[in-house]
Amino acid sequence: MRRTRPALALTAALALAALAACGSGDDADTGTEAEPTTLTVLAAASLTEAFTEIGEQFEAEHDGVTVEFSFAASSDLAAQITEGAPADVFASADQKNMDKVIDADAAVDPQVFALNQLVIAVPEGNPEGVTGLADLAGLDFAACAEEVPCGAAAQTAIAASGTDLTPVTFEADVKSTLQKLTLGEVDAALVYRTDAIAADDEVDAIEFPESAEAVNSYPITALTDAPEADLAGEFTEYVLGDDAWAVLEAAGFQRP
Repeated sequence: MRRTRPALALTAALALAALAACGSGDDADTGTEAEPTTLTVLAAASLTEAFTEIGEQFEAEHDGVTVEFSFAASSDLAAQITEGAPADVFASADQKNMDKVIDADAAVDPQVFALNQLVIAVPEGNPEGVTGLADLAGLDFAACAEEVPCGAAAQTAIAASGTDLTPVTFEADVKSTLQKLTLGEVDAALVYRTDAIAADDEVDAIEFPESAEAVNSYPITALTDAPEADLAGEFTEYVLGDDAWAVLEAAGFQRP
C-alpha cells in the first residue's frame, strides 16, 4: 500500500494538470475568436465587380467581419444616406453626390481613390462599325439618366462633341444601361470603361476623345454615424491602399 498511494497521487496530479492545460487552451482559443461583425458599404453600381473582390480581401484579413454591399446609382445612395439609412461607408462615382452627403453632415473628408471614363459599348464585333460619337447618329443607343454620374458624364461628352444626339432610353444606373445593349434592345450604350471590361465577352469598347472632358472622380468616406466607425475607417484606408488598387487597375479604373 505504501508504494501504491504515491503512485495514485502522482497519477491524479498529472490528470488534473492535463485537464487544467486543456481548459487553459480552450479559454485562450475563446479569447482570440473574433465576434461576428457586419460592415455596410454603399457603393456606386460601377464598382460592383471591383468592390466585391476588395470586400473578399478585406474579410480575409479581418476575422469575423462580413462586408455587406449595396450597389446602386450614386444619386440614389446619397438620398438614402441623407434620409437616415444606416450604413458605414459611402463610395460615390462623382463628387456631386458625395457633396450632398457632406452638406447633410453625414460625412467629412472624403478621399478620391479612382477615376473612370466613358466608352461606347457595342455588340462584340462592332457590326455597325462605330468609331466615335458621330457614328451614333441614326442608331438606337442607351445612356444613364442625367442625375446619375454616368448620365451627367454622357451629356458632357455629347456636348463637347458638338453632335446632336439623344439616347432612346435613359436608365437608372450604368449596369441597367449596359444590359439594354447585351439584351439586344439598343445598338450601343454609353457606359464606363470598367463596365465594358467586365462584360468583354459580350461587348466591344470604343474609346472616343470627348470622354476626356467627362472623367469621373470616385471619392470614398466613412459615414459620420457609422455603426462600425472604426471598421469603416479601416475599410476606407484599405481601398486607398496598394492591394485594393491592384484590383481597381485590373478592372479598368485610373489613378487619381
